[in-house]
Amino acid sequence: MATKKATKKSAKKTAKKAVKKAVKKAAKKTAKKKSARKPSAAFMRPLTPSAALAEVVGSKALPRTEVVKKIWIYIKANKLQDKANGRLINADAKLKPVFSGKGQVSMFDMAKHLSKHLK
Repeated sequence: MATKKATKKSAKKTAKKAVKKAVKKAAKKTAKKKSARKPSAAFMRPLTPSAALAEVVGSKALPRTEVVKKIWIYIKANKLQDKANGRLINADAKLKPVFSGKGQVSMFDMAKHLSKHLK
């Protein structure tokens, strides 16, 4: 009977040690994940929009990420997302020249069209 108690105690100790190790390992992983990612310098470089794009986002030089944000703000404010398929954007008079004259563009193709209007 004494050996059963000793075995149970050692099993509990082993389990506690395993839990402590797992907690330490998880703490290390979260510490690594919390380190701030630094954006690529290429994304943060200010680019000058073309005249057609400047009508929507302004003429001031902006990073590519900010241009995309401002385009989305414009799209949502003017309700230009297609009702049936949210992935499609219906171009209005200001966006049509930016989207190469197309009336409707996929949100995934939008970046391709924007790159032609940024220098």
